[in-house]
Amino acid sequence: MSTGDLRAAVATVVAAVDELAAADCDLATRAELVDVLDELETVWCRLPALRHRLLARLQVETTPQQMGAKNWKDVLAIRWRISTSEAHRRLTDAALLAPRQPVTGPPLPPVLHATAVAQEKGLINAQHVEVIRKAVDKLPGFVDTTTREQFEVDLVRDAVGAGPSAVKDAADQRLFLLDQDGPEPDDTERARTRGVTKRPQRRDAMTDLAARLTPEAWAVWEVLFARYAAPGMCNPDDPQPCTSGTPTQAQIDNDHRNLAQRQHDALLAVGRIALMSGEAGQLNGLPVSVIIRTTLQDLESRAGIGVTGGGTRLPIRDVIKMAGHANHYLAVFDRSTGSALDLFRTRRVASPAQRIMLIARDGGCTKPCCTVGAYGSQAHHATTDWAQGGNTNVNDLGLACPPDNRAVKEGGWSTAMNGRHEVEWTPPPHLDTGQTRVNTHHRPELLLRPPDDDEPAGETADPAQPGGPAPPGDQVA
Repeated sequence: MSTGDLRAAVATVVAAVDELAAADCDLATRAELVDVLDELETVWCRLPALRHRLLARLQVETTPQQMGAKNWKDVLAIRWRISTSEAHRRLTDAALLAPRQPVTGPPLPPVLHATAVAQEKGLINAQHVEVIRKAVDKLPGFVDTTTREQFEVDLVRDAVGAGPSAVKDAADQRLFLLDQDGPEPDDTERARTRGVTKRPQRRDAMTDLAARLTPEAWAVWEVLFARYAAPGMCNPDDPQPCTSGTPTQAQIDNDHRNLAQRQHDALLAVGRIALMSGEAGQLNGLPVSVIIRTTLQDLESRAGIGVTGGGTRLPIRDVIKMAGHANHYLAVFDRSTGSALDLFRTRRVASPAQRIMLIARDGGCTKPCCTVGAYGSQAHHATTDWAQGGNTNVNDLGLACPPDNRAVKEGGWSTAMNGRHEVEWTPPPHLDTGQTRVNTHHRPELLLRPPDDDEPAGETADPAQPGGPAPPGDQVA
């Protein structure tokens, strides 16, 4: 099919959808409605197969950098305003279900050939595909190609006549029958499955962790827990918690925490010790430290929250408590910072004082949809690049993660500072669909601003005030 035929076919589909949307369904009988819904369900099941083929072909024809993005996940997320997780899912499905494009020769069959055929015919839906994909990924490494292909075919046959839940049950049963004794301990398998995962912060500000530790990692924490999670150690309820030496018998007797609570407090204590040791090195030009931004009003009222450079929300009482420990930075905006934040052309790299205020003002990478926190971001010359005569002044800088920082170039992304001292990002033409220019992920309070609240007119930085004018209402800068 030529390019013209492809575009004509898409135009036909669009016209058919328009015609279908305009059709009157109020007079349709139950049988007619069910028949139409059946047909539409088949069409909806088939369309992803076409998208897989087109995505796979697009990845052959161009690169993310030529599209103006740092990777393919960003191309999809920015162009079609979908989440990065959905973009990742579509790319994964395309890699497994679209014909593979070799360097030379005809296309190769999809990795999951039977699944791709069933989806193209509309026999299975996206949920079936996800269950089959995850089940095949769980197959042990010793399974040969023939058995692997038969395993997939059996699951596809199940999916044609059953729902995703039943297919998952069948897949679990088949996996058990293939490897009833479980996988043999293997260093490669341990390394592949190791990890510590942080869940999103809950509404009560608590954070859940899920961990799978290697024997070596647990051996390290085992002895640390034995020391710092012992009864009487690191007890936050003690007026003077014991973090070194041996706790008194009274401290041991008055320790009513369970093991899980003692291990939590031990994690906190070991982390504090590491930060206070000064041996953690530097992170993007600053000593590894906890950096918290808050407002003067919250500090004075002892109500509200502070936000760390990684995006963690802290009750203000915890902020005040942490201020008593060493190696933390608390950035409060109150008209003047007292630090030399305007460097003009004296240096290219932002000073530590500037980085602290950028972390406090931006909270993380300022590019829209980017979730990289402040700890993983660099100081970016947002107004004018240093090579083109830009100044290293705090009101000309913004936070950007390294890939996004490099994406600002001729023919790529461009940045500017608006009147609210927010970094605005303009996409290259291939990705520009009129989307928002400002990232609110790290500062969701910006979404609460009234739509008719116009930007300050003609407001410029005062050289006599380091850091420039304060934001409205003494908000964090």
